[in-house]
Amino acid sequence: MQSISPETIFRGNYAWKKSLPEISKLTKRPLILGRGVNTNNLRNKIFIDLRNLNLNVNTTNLEFDCCYEDISRVKKIILENNHDSVIAAGGGKVLDSGKYLADCLNIPCITIPLSASTCAGWTALSNIYTKNGQFIKDVALRSCPKMLIFDHKFIQTAPSRTLASGIADALAKWYESSITSSTVNDGLVQQAIQISRVLRDQLLIDGEKAFKAKLENNPSWRNTIEACGLTAGLVGGIGGEKCRTAAAHAIHNSITQIITPNKFLHGEIVGVGLLLQLKLEEMKNNNKLADQSIKQLLVLMKELNLPTTIAQLGINVFENNNLEKIADFTCRDKSEIHFLPFEIHKKDIVEVIANFEKQKIKI
Repeated sequence: MQSISPETIFRGNYAWKKSLPEISKLTKRPLILGRGVNTNNLRNKIFIDLRNLNLNVNTTNLEFDCCYEDISRVKKIILENNHDSVIAAGGGKVLDSGKYLADCLNIPCITIPLSASTCAGWTALSNIYTKNGQFIKDVALRSCPKMLIFDHKFIQTAPSRTLASGIADALAKWYESSITSSTVNDGLVQQAIQISRVLRDQLLIDGEKAFKAKLENNPSWRNTIEACGLTAGLVGGIGGEKCRTAAAHAIHNSITQIITPNKFLHGEIVGVGLLLQLKLEEMKNNNKLADQSIKQLLVLMKELNLPTTIAQLGINVFENNNLEKIADFTCRDKSEIHFLPFEIHKKDIVEVIANFEKQKIKI
């Protein structure tokens, strides 16, 4: 079974308003799930609009990331109040939590991304973390969301940092899928890879312009937010698991194991993992173009104010056995690192990160 896309998608300016008649057909007792205080105003608007449709609507917020503690608490709220759908409005962790809850309870999920930081509004996948933000595992869901509402007016209110993070995460689709799946003899997978290549090119062309001028009449901004929030999800939907993740996400997952005072966004960490993946390809797979790709990415990442080293994520890999912890988790059984078409061992991760962080490798 393959879950390729949400059943219904509304996108563009005022997509939320256009979706209301369909929402009223789908649900009578929805629960709105959110998290951040910065997006409270948008969720209040969603709440009022649904109440004006005479829906019996309730709202609750996550306390942490997409973690079992929050999921268990919200699940009780849904059951006690007989809610018949989950409307997840927020960033990736909120969207993943809403999808997971809906899947567990066999009720529809409506995703409303409030930034373009990930493609979580699209996918049939939820990433589970501890309440401290440490990655545990990803869970394949039975279906993509019933409805995805990608309202440009909502996205426009998000901080520029979230868009930069989304660009880094979406760029990884090409660099990961092109190496993990290039020899797969499956037409849909090959088409997914080519979509990810076009996605990469578009982000390299439009990403900086979108980041610096997030205006609705700026086609670069419109194209970029939809590339991050929609097209990136389509790549994984068509191509499957190996078109979603490889070393960049495996390294992201391991870096989250180190708890730091400052929280970084998913794509910000993936971007660092992407640079390290390319170094691994150069070191282990004799990829002559990897260094050129790194230089190209660094130009964009610096313009987007993205971190480019683990140190910039607030982690000194040479303290507290951090390098060993990252290498161990990266190379654990069932890690996405093993999707690479060459063997990776713990010593390889230690070597590439140590050299990278010491800046012995010219980038």
